[in-house]
Amino acid sequence: MKHTEYEERFSSHPEEVKHHDTLRLRKEFLIETLFEENKAKFTYSYYDRFIIGGILPKDHPIELASIDPVKASCFCDRREIGLINIGGDAIITVDGKKFIVGFKEALYISQSAKSVLFESDDKGKPALLYINSAPAHKAYITRLIRQSDAVVMELGSAEYANHRKIRKLIVAATCQTCQLQMGITELQPGSIWNTMPPHTHNRRMEVYFYTDIPKGQAVCHFMGIPDETRHLWITNNQAVISPSWSIHSAAGTASYSFIWGMAGENLDFADMDTLEINELK
Repeated sequence: MKHTEYEERFSSHPEEVKHHDTLRLRKEFLIETLFEENKAKFTYSYYDRFIIGGILPKDHPIELASIDPVKASCFCDRREIGLINIGGDAIITVDGKKFIVGFKEALYISQSAKSVLFESDDKGKPALLYINSAPAHKAYITRLIRQSDAVVMELGSAEYANHRKIRKLIVAATCQTCQLQMGITELQPGSIWNTMPPHTHNRRMEVYFYTDIPKGQAVCHFMGIPDETRHLWITNNQAVISPSWSIHSAAGTASYSFIWGMAGENLDFADMDTLEINELK
């Protein structure tokens, strides 16, 4: 049985994206299925060579295998990995060292790691491991980041329906990385807008992975250049690739959470070009 699958997504020019219909937008930017039992599924994006993946080890452990686009014998030969668990407790073994990763906890896996094994502590409550990976030039320390280690910010307000709590998990304050950053933004009860006012950041790309969407509800993700915005309807545990030139914001029919992951030219979380709401078209 094949335990690892991947697909490739090529870069698009913003002028070209203006003319995409809904089907084309979804094909280019939406990752609809990340988790499949006993499999590792990856999407290799040509935006900053960023990899997005999901691993669901239910009945047996899953070993991290290299995929053809990275052209390396080991996945991490020239890459670093960040992962956040949104399921039951995971046991992750990196070069013989075991880490127990709980719900909404993160693990940073260093460039040069040779052997990585993913398994669920309880098959009845399998782990759901959301993966981001970016090219890396140096080996730092593989590190577990618990919720208590996160750098927490609160932004927005109930008045504007965007009250949210940001948990920065894999950032410079918690973990040394080459270029990868990851965290979770949780919309507070009654709030539906994330990242509003929106922004772009030409120094890095980003991926939003939407989770905690209640059954029967959905999120509308807004993307595109500020004066030519487009939208994608999202259901639970789906991800959207956001090029550096695109806004990335959303509104839901109920409160939800999303995991953000970034890679690019710098590690300054606040490096963004903020837009006024009335600039959007």
